[in-house]
Amino acid sequence: MKPSFHTRLLNGPFEDPGLYMRLLWEGRALMFDLGHTDSLSPRDILKLTDIFVSHTHVDHFMGFDNILRISLKKEGPLRLYGPEGFIDHVEGKFRGYTWNLTKDYPLVIDVFEMTEQYIEHAVFKAGNRFQREDMEKRPSNGILLHDPFCKVSVRILDHEIPCLAFSLEEECHININKAMLTDMGLTAGSWLSELKEAIRGNKFDAVITVEGRNLSFQDLREAVDITHGQKLSYVVDVLGSEDNIKKIVELVKGSDLLCIET
Repeated sequence: MKPSFHTRLLNGPFEDPGLYMRLLWEGRALMFDLGHTDSLSPRDILKLTDIFVSHTHVDHFMGFDNILRISLKKEGPLRLYGPEGFIDHVEGKFRGYTWNLTKDYPLVIDVFEMTEQYIEHAVFKAGNRFQREDMEKRPSNGILLHDPFCKVSVRILDHEIPCLAFSLEEECHININKAMLTDMGLTAGSWLSELKEAIRGNKFDAVITVEGRNLSFQDLREAVDITHGQKLSYVVDVLGSEDNIKKIVELVKGSDLLCIET
């Protein structure tokens, strides 16, 4: 099985935390924590759509400024997630700079703050000098992100401050048997992305046009292998308390890869 999550640590084991993850075939990337981010290329940074910050001690958050600088003319989504107080901390970053030249810049950053009861939401727009705009909050259900490709679950741990631990799960893993496609007289192409999107959206009645032929999922079923997706978990900087350990074990159970700071 070819992995869908391509991960790399940005720094050495005794340096600032930062885990970059490219989602294969999705054209986007996720990131966990923002220590030193200088090793990321502008291309890497512009692929980011979602960044998950465990807490805002300097070694976990100082790299935000570099991400912001490169992303100012980014047109796609950029979402940040963090613990209680996170929106105030992001706002403080913006207040540290002058934004009189950004009225025509497209960047919009959605910031989400996780508490035991709610997920708070605020928006910061370059065109509005990154003035804070508070949005409607929603009840907290332990899930920060859920789309057809993946789900990110979260637990609030004790680091003498709230500290988030994350688990990323691929909804399902879809593998295409290229030899079977050849036997069916088909060649791989962009239509496979359309097929995978339909499968992840449970649209099994969708019709895919392939080389002038209209094919249903059932027509293509023999060439498609659907299995349980990957799971990756990320845990840093927490006390070794019984409550923390219980929450961590529950969150990371079944992980294919566990990144944990000891």
